[in-house]
Amino acid sequence: MSGPLAGVKVIELAHIMAGPVCGMMLADMGADVIKVEKPTGDDTRRMVPPQINGEAAAYMMMNRNKRGIALNLKDPAALEVLRKLLAEADVVVENYRKGTMERLGLGFDDLLKINPRLIYCEISGFGRTGPYAERGGFDLIAQGMSGLMSITGEGPGRPPVKVAAPISDINAGILAAMGISAAYSNVLKTAQGQKVDTSLFEAAIVQTYWQSAFAFATGDTPQPLGSAHPLNAPYQCFATADGWINVGAANQTNWLRFLTAIHAEELNDDPRFASNADRMANLPDLVPILEKVLKTDTTDNWLSRMEDAKVPAGPVLTIPEMHRDPQALAREMIVEVDHPTAGPVKAIGHPVKYSATPARVTRAAPQLGQHTRDILREAGYADQQIETLIQNGAAIAAP
Repeated sequence: MSGPLAGVKVIELAHIMAGPVCGMMLADMGADVIKVEKPTGDDTRRMVPPQINGEAAAYMMMNRNKRGIALNLKDPAALEVLRKLLAEADVVVENYRKGTMERLGLGFDDLLKINPRLIYCEISGFGRTGPYAERGGFDLIAQGMSGLMSITGEGPGRPPVKVAAPISDINAGILAAMGISAAYSNVLKTAQGQKVDTSLFEAAIVQTYWQSAFAFATGDTPQPLGSAHPLNAPYQCFATADGWINVGAANQTNWLRFLTAIHAEELNDDPRFASNADRMANLPDLVPILEKVLKTDTTDNWLSRMEDAKVPAGPVLTIPEMHRDPQALAREMIVEVDHPTAGPVKAIGHPVKYSATPARVTRAAPQLGQHTRDILREAGYADQQIETLIQNGAAIAAP
């Protein structure tokens, strides 16, 4: 692998989403990520449909660029294999319930004795400290408890709405990768490992920066605003003659450009809309006026006018439309890898570009136990020992 983390070895003891997102980010950046699965595999292997030639699409999306080994951690021989892998690793990522790793003899204090440089990353529902540390957590629960669901939806008085994407899961994985990168920088300076601890709850809380700023300043409770912004206007989605358009006329310069683009310069003389504060105070009056104008032409025509006027604007794309968008393609956000059974599989690319050490997506998600033999050889096991582990059920290898 190439990338800024080339040469870093990561053991991923994680399942479903947040931990695998973290491992995927590290693998994209060049780390050798070894995904350790139970004999039945990561639960996302059974999150079907959809499937591609019998392989779960959800599993393949989250686990590309990794190598895979399957171990039965109820077997002492498998635990010894894992202990050997961890003794030589730079990073371990786990998202088990609190106490699981300690019961296996693989807690942070245990592993630091055999590998003092190890970065030990824990991703959980609520973090490893505090009154909720023992609780399990899911994206839905984190979104509700963080306040996100109270500010998502069409408007006040409507039922709470979850952000459709599992935003706390994905963001927790990204935050964990960020924390690991920072901790690895410290290892290079001090040779001292440490624990990195983040959670779905915290990953959701940090999505509330604007609304929390509003609540801290006013004492009021932020409400859902549909696509509108709590601090700027007009900054939202509007209907057009044939669809929808997002307009970001969020400062005075863009407001004036926007009025020119839609040929509504007279609104600049209306005292209700003179400043951003005025527009926010009178947003219920402003929106229908703008919608009436924007419904007179198509999205494409408005986008052309907005671009000419240098007004930030964009269409509301479906997911497949986003996949075909020329900017997404130019930025390599849609990539393709070859899977041994599923064939060519599309995936989402790495979101950060590096001029000297580019990230690469070169390897499809592993089949269950696909790299078991290779990884065991690298750990010092002879071929006969490997076959014994497999025959006894301590390790599982793909055919």
